[in-house]
Amino acid sequence: MQAKILTVTLISIVLLVADVYVISGIRGAFPKWRFVQKKSFTTIFLTLSVLLIIALYVGVYIKINVGVRAALMLVFFLQAIVKAVFVLFVFMDDIRRFIKRLFIRDKKQPEEVPAPVNEPENKLPAIPRSEFLLKAGLLAGMVPLAAMGYSSMTSVYDYQVRRRKLYLPNLPKKFDGLLLGQISDIHSGSFYKKKAVLGGVEMLLAEKPDLIFFTGDLVNDIAPEMRDYQDIFSKVKAPLGVFSTLGNHDYGDYAWWPDAAAKKKNLDDLKATHKNMGWDLLMNTHRRLKVDGEEIGILGIENWAAISRFPRYGRMDLATKNTDDLPVKLLLSHDPSHWRAEVLPKYPQIDAMFSGHTHGMQFGVRTEEYQWSPIKYVYNEWAGHYHENNQQLYVNVGYGFIGYTGRIGILPEITIFELKAGHDPNPAWI
Repeated sequence: MQAKILTVTLISIVLLVADVYVISGIRGAFPKWRFVQKKSFTTIFLTLSVLLIIALYVGVYIKINVGVRAALMLVFFLQAIVKAVFVLFVFMDDIRRFIKRLFIRDKKQPEEVPAPVNEPENKLPAIPRSEFLLKAGLLAGMVPLAAMGYSSMTSVYDYQVRRRKLYLPNLPKKFDGLLLGQISDIHSGSFYKKKAVLGGVEMLLAEKPDLIFFTGDLVNDIAPEMRDYQDIFSKVKAPLGVFSTLGNHDYGDYAWWPDAAAKKKNLDDLKATHKNMGWDLLMNTHRRLKVDGEEIGILGIENWAAISRFPRYGRMDLATKNTDDLPVKLLLSHDPSHWRAEVLPKYPQIDAMFSGHTHGMQFGVRTEEYQWSPIKYVYNEWAGHYHENNQQLYVNVGYGFIGYTGRIGILPEITIFELKAGHDPNPAWI
């Protein structure tokens, strides 16, 4: 936690220092605009910067609505990117001015050009900033904002199939080579294109997985959000079954209810939706998955989060009860912070855990070799494959979206694992 605080603080200080540079660049880009030349412009600009930094701290450390939190962090990092791009152009202009000043100094011949009486002999003429270069910098800085608008229309349904081999040393031979599919964070209340949603389901089914995991957040707030999409996700079937669990949004904690009975009915309706789709909802329990007489354990718990603003309904003691004889245990747990907070220190018998929740904040960079998102300052494990000692975690960045209707760099994910008996010969945990 201290490392995260230090990182966020360092980012804040760097941005405030850069703001002085940005203000200088804006004044050079618009020399005829009286307002930007005044001290009041500097005051307003720096005040807004401080407010955005406060928004960052609120988004990281304060218990608020998850959609609002994501929006605050997204706005902060977008403006930071805009400033970073603009500063590069301001720096280029400073280099231009420095070279030009050197050229003037070399060419100056003071013995032939008498200096004015009231002006120091060695004073060089002021070199104005390049309006063209600085305006080009502002235009380039707007590219991330344009990307945000474009992604709102396209990227949210640009489903990506990510394939991984999942090596499990104790995996029974009958399970070797089976395909496991995972989707997470459907958030049906955010969808607005049924055909596109169906396209993603068809992509999943085209992989022909032998079993499928869904790791929570079927809705944003209330069960009726699934009314228009239950028929689509009812198509998600697999020979060995579809196993699901609940996420923090599924409990109705973020909606207003007239009384406790109404909230309970909503949760019951959501559980019924899982059943109607043919999904086996695991709530602090487990299933024995059998193939030709050999077994592994599929465990699922209710939401359990290390971060206090999210609920802790999960009971690992109940989910692991009577599972000691199972050679492999695969755990569905929505929030990845559960892995480091409870699974690693208390349940070493869990071979692999499958999570979602983070969405990769729907903003960042993700390739096969590298990934970054602002969400990394909140979660140690936020996307992809992680390994510690003999235990593994995979964090799916989500099928749907919430808060911001778009994705930049972190695209919706369908994960396909090939189960392999043995140790990974080339471990690379991303």
